[in-house]
Amino acid sequence: MPDATLTDVAQDATPQHDTDASQNPVPDVQRYQQRIAELEATGGAYANGLSEQLLGLGLALQRSGDHAEAIKTFKRGIHLTRINEGLHSDRQMAMLQGEIASHIAQGSLSEADERQRYLYRIQTHALTDVTRARAYMQHAQWQRKAYEADLGENSFMRLINMFRLYRLALTDLVNLEGKESPSLLEPLYAMLQAQYLLSGFVGETSSGFYRTRVILGDEEKAMQQAYRKTSHKEGNAVIRSIYEVSEVQPGFDQETAANILVMQADWKLWHGKRDDAEAIYGEIFTELAAREEDQAIITSLFEEPVPLPTLEGVRTLPPRIAEREGALLLEFDVTARGRVRDLQRVDTHPGNDDVADAVMRRFRQTQFRPRISDGMPVETQGLRWAYDASVW
Repeated sequence: MPDATLTDVAQDATPQHDTDASQNPVPDVQRYQQRIAELEATGGAYANGLSEQLLGLGLALQRSGDHAEAIKTFKRGIHLTRINEGLHSDRQMAMLQGEIASHIAQGSLSEADERQRYLYRIQTHALTDVTRARAYMQHAQWQRKAYEADLGENSFMRLINMFRLYRLALTDLVNLEGKESPSLLEPLYAMLQAQYLLSGFVGETSSGFYRTRVILGDEEKAMQQAYRKTSHKEGNAVIRSIYEVSEVQPGFDQETAANILVMQADWKLWHGKRDDAEAIYGEIFTELAAREEDQAIITSLFEEPVPLPTLEGVRTLPPRIAEREGALLLEFDVTARGRVRDLQRVDTHPGNDDVADAVMRRFRQTQFRPRISDGMPVETQGLRWAYDASVW
């Protein structure tokens, strides 16, 4: 897992509070320390207003890069807040979020995970309505990051938890806003991401990097095989819900409908249901071809092979770049069945051999949506795609 991932997690987890923030954090730290000393001198160790200043000091220490002291400050603030404000206060949750961010910044993911569990327990009691749904989704995002960091004896359980948490968020939003709310689309698309991960996806990480393989233990492999058997049905249900919510939104048009239907066909192809997928591709192509104004949609969907999945957050391959900019240039064919053939590296850049070998292995394993011509899948020869090797 690249180091950049830990930075991204820390940025995602850092609470956003405007507490005398400045471009130079050192004066902030000194001001908060002075205020805390004054409060302690007049009101003692549990003085009113002290927890607010501790939160500000912790965030200022974070901005200065002193995460060890920030953690100590947040821990003290959490203890004080529990005494003065109760077990489930907003300030305690903010303190915990700050502590988690500093643990992550230090690379102490196990400690961050333990505090994330504690935060989750508090939020399930303290939050209601849309704020609880947002908390569920944030915890689901953490579960994916923890899976990628291989935290725990059975990291595959993280993906199961990820899906369940997004489903809880969806249920809360349905109860709060109704079955046609556009807010439902965020957890629905995330649930589909989780289903791709559960069914064996390898590629894009939550930090925007790409992996070429995932190592699972025997128990995790068995769980993945079991979930893959039910994943096709679960994913289909999610995609149907995406369509039903999307079609009642303003601006729903032929292109949106076609994209969701192709997403359904892609899901079937991903699961090896080739005949079903090709039938849907053909139906969509035929319907679009009947209208002159839809030719651009045909071009965007079917003019060339597309690596699956195409869903944001779970893409097997990164976006390709211009040939002249790429340190890695591959030439290959894609068969009518969507498999890579005659793959060759054709760039002249020295080095990157290990990365190139891993990427080429990933290419050979990738399922493509084949090019569709006159409603039928066809072979495509002589593709040349370039990549920035640093994203792998």
